Amino acid sequence: MTATGFIQQSLNISDKNIHATLKLLVEDCTIPFISRYRKDATGNLDEVQIEQIAKLKTQFEELIKRKESILKSISEQDALTPDLKQRIEGSFDLQELEDLYLPFKKRRKTKADAAKEKGLEPLAKIIMSQKANELQSLAAKYLNEQVATEEEALQGARDIMAEWINENGYVRKNLRRLFQRKAVITSKAVKAKKEDEAAQKYAQYFEWEESLNRIPSHRLLAMLRAEAEGFVKTKIEIDKDEAIDLIEQAVIKSRNECAEQISLAVRDSYKRLLEPAISNETLQEAKEKADEKAISIFSDNLRQLLLAPPLGEKRILAIDPGYRSGCKVVCLDEKGDLLHNETIYPHAPQNETGMAMKKIRSMVNAYNIQAISIGNGTASRETEFFIKKIAFDKPPQVFVVSEAGASVYSASRIAREEFPSYDVTVRGAISIGRRLSDPLAELVKIDAKSIGVGQYQHDVDQTQLKNELDSTVMKCVNSVGINLNTASKSLLSYVSGIGEKMAENIVNFRAENGAFEDRKQVKKVPRLGEKAFQQAAAFVRIANGKNPLDNSAVHPEAYPIVEKMAKDLDLKTADLIANKEKIALISPEKYVTGTIGILGIKDILKELEKPGLDPRKAAKVFEFDPTVKSIRDLKTGMILPGIVNNITAFGCFVDLGIKESGLVHISQLKDGFVSDVNEVVKLHQHVQVRVTEVDEARKRVQLSMVLR
Repeated sequence: MTATGFIQQSLNISDKNIHATLKLLVEDCTIPFISRYRKDATGNLDEVQIEQIAKLKTQFEELIKRKESILKSISEQDALTPDLKQRIEGSFDLQELEDLYLPFKKRRKTKADAAKEKGLEPLAKIIMSQKANELQSLAAKYLNEQVATEEEALQGARDIMAEWINENGYVRKNLRRLFQRKAVITSKAVKAKKEDEAAQKYAQYFEWEESLNRIPSHRLLAMLRAEAEGFVKTKIEIDKDEAIDLIEQAVIKSRNECAEQISLAVRDSYKRLLEPAISNETLQEAKEKADEKAISIFSDNLRQLLLAPPLGEKRILAIDPGYRSGCKVVCLDEKGDLLHNETIYPHAPQNETGMAMKKIRSMVNAYNIQAISIGNGTASRETEFFIKKIAFDKPPQVFVVSEAGASVYSASRIAREEFPSYDVTVRGAISIGRRLSDPLAELVKIDAKSIGVGQYQHDVDQTQLKNELDSTVMKCVNSVGINLNTASKSLLSYVSGIGEKMAENIVNFRAENGAFEDRKQVKKVPRLGEKAFQQAAAFVRIANGKNPLDNSAVHPEAYPIVEKMAKDLDLKTADLIANKEKIALISPEKYVTGTIGILGIKDILKELEKPGLDPRKAAKVFEFDPTVKSIRDLKTGMILPGIVNNITAFGCFVDLGIKESGLVHISQLKDGFVSDVNEVVKLHQHVQVRVTEVDEARKRVQLSMVLR
């Protein structure tokens, strides 16, 4: 089977399109580049489909490597028969391959190995053939210095048969199916830790039972975390008698004495070998599915967060609120560079409100501040109220932004490199201001796991999580495009074809040679070759450069086509851009080339209509209920405005402008069944919610969505 055939088994995509995509991937083309600039080759596959092909390609390659390793290992043991070789080469199922390899795996000495050393394997073969009778007398023939009685001989034969049954691929395959359909996961409290305060958040799992194939991903991950922390014990079980019957039907073909011995071997094999192995496999499979779901939710949330509306290039005053230590204030210019910083103390215990007001008003006037960004952490609401009391000459817009990850950034190597002369408090405030101006550009500097928009991110497969989140960041960065002359090293590193080292080279080249004047100049950056240029060029923008197309998503390889379009219309290229009337006169078919087909030409025309259009919406000011300042102000039945600040498999959390976010359970999102929270709400969505329950002691707020 080829990679194309393997992939087509899982995806409803034509051979031709899969083959073309694989060819591009082998040529080191990136997913953003392929999905945007090679639509005609792939049949207009989107990023998700191309990513699926890339993942399945990797799976296929790993499967081939595993086959080669298995064949080599068995061959070195002089045990590779033509039939076994054919079965291994013909299998493209990893579990089936491992079952075929199981009898040849290196392992510690087993009961079966000990019995074979005693010369009991021939007896086991005779019993397994199920043609013998008078087993006691038969067993007597195998007595020796190591086997004293007939029962010892039969026990040794059963140990060998138990291992054979465990290695039976048909048995393992059907037992797996039984576990997948009917396994139940149970959890019980560890008595010694049941009363621990930390254990109480897992109280519902002190006595829990649920079908494994129906358990929601978040509940399974919670149970496994409770077990990892030592508060509960979990177990995967199926009906033992049903499992035994399934195995016996597969291996027992007679009703004589042999059948009795095989039945005993079956029970031993199930209890000692099969049940522990298959139950662990089944749990691991369920965990992988739960991981996949959790990672998918995290990825969706991260994408929405990164593509949050930017305020744009404005002069911003940012405040990291606090009580005793004061509020750290910074003033930033349109590029996000630091102009000024100081600390004010408008809240208790200092209560220097009047002085703080004078300082804020003075900074707003002195630095022509257009917007104020306030972090949503401790003292956020009080700081917002304080700011809104100030009588500005020209009132700036006031925004409350998420602080998530700001402290991580402020202590990071990236922050130290950017602001070596300032401490973590100043860096944190700068991050709060910059994420209002451009959330994408600022948040790419922070480890995605630290942004806090997922569930159980520390419990899932960390390699898979990192790969998925890195992929999400790359897709977001390339969907927006970046300014080549202002982008940070962190932002540049996610551009298609660039990477961390090349991003550093670009920043260094820019510092030494000044701003880039056109895209072609990027080729002068050390170690940035033709391939990297091909992949990256269209995702970077140069404003006010020599070529107006450099500030668009038109790829440089298509510049001659655009120039020909303009010439045919007796226009200059610059006069064609954004000229909808003239663009409408162009026939796409006329400009198709060997590299760029009809889909590519149509994309070029769309881009020419609105060159460099940012897909993100503009930032909007949001007003929380001014009467609600803490959880003590909440009352059941209140209807409040809020902002969705996290989405999980079981519902969404809503920021009400207080320290505690409220939970809208999935059942309270709307009337009727909801299978996916993201179908109803999005991150940062402005919503109306009703307070349904307030637990002040546990600091928990339950909400329901108010449909508008």
